[in-house]
Amino acid sequence: MGHRTALYDAHVAAAGKMVDFGGWDMPINYGSQIEEHHAVRQKAGVFDVSHMTVVDVAGAGARDFLRHLLANDVDRIEPGRALYSGMLNERGGVIDDLIVYKRDNDFRLVVNCATRETDLDWMEKQAGGFAVDIQERPYLAMLAVQGPEARAMLAGLLEGNKADAVNSLKIFGFAEDGDWMIARTGYTGEDGVEIMLPNADAVALWDQLLAAGVAPAGLGARDTLRLEAGMNLYGNDMDENITPWEANMGWTLVLNDRDFIGRQPLLNQQQNGHAELVGLVLEGKGVLRAHQKVILPNDEEGEITSGTFSPTLGKSIALARLPAGASGKVEVEIRNKRQPAQVVKAPFVRNGQAVYKEI
Repeated sequence: MGHRTALYDAHVAAAGKMVDFGGWDMPINYGSQIEEHHAVRQKAGVFDVSHMTVVDVAGAGARDFLRHLLANDVDRIEPGRALYSGMLNERGGVIDDLIVYKRDNDFRLVVNCATRETDLDWMEKQAGGFAVDIQERPYLAMLAVQGPEARAMLAGLLEGNKADAVNSLKIFGFAEDGDWMIARTGYTGEDGVEIMLPNADAVALWDQLLAAGVAPAGLGARDTLRLEAGMNLYGNDMDENITPWEANMGWTLVLNDRDFIGRQPLLNQQQNGHAELVGLVLEGKGVLRAHQKVILPNDEEGEITSGTFSPTLGKSIALARLPAGASGKVEVEIRNKRQPAQVVKAPFVRNGQAVYKEI
């Protein structure tokens, strides 16, 4: 039996089909992954993401520690703002991707559940020489309420500062009220918020959301939504052997004078060139899947890292790691047949609309 979030019984009550995900018993869907996907694109859905690991980094050396630990620079943001970053090894490979929230006196990190032990070990190992205190917060649950009507529906269930935060936060902004942290962030390409809150509060809020008509959404819809949004999944689109340059995360790199872990290999790669993560839209028949081979017109090869059928577009889409400068038409090997596909710039979908551009 895997770990269970505080909402396990609520998932079962909502007919959630439970599967193992990174050691956690999580719902893959509640009957129809497609309907859950469309609910988030068209109205509102709620995801239990309590399996994510919440880590607070405090102490006089917290800022210096995170400027050394992360490839993005926490000095780029003010308190009340969040930042997306890779945490890299000495080779520039991605140990994990995470969001860091800058508070008045400390920082909060949310990291992936599948990499929890690796992440915590790495952070402790790098903390030597810095005056920092690293504390996991297992008593906090996390809900993602996403979709064009998500904030309005959620705000209607909350009062005071919590409702104000949901209504007024800017994208990648957050606010705290007691033990609640409400952030205007997400993993779907839609508007919405992610809320960290005590386990007991999470069950009550989940019940309120479902009663108000917000659709419960599982890991299946979470994956098709994030892929349409052109967002990476750790372990698929990047890992400890892939650098941010090779994972379309170059925009998260701040190559200033600070000496962060993995900096030199990134500088070398910036000069010498590297493979690139791009989007593909299938023109032939079939479904794009991870590890399928991509053949360029000059016979160079690449590989799909994530692929699915896009419910919003009605086409098969993928992220693929291809040689630098790949563009135009390529072929994907699906069941020993080559099918034509077009190289595009992700995201594929934003706010319910097709937005991808052909390269």
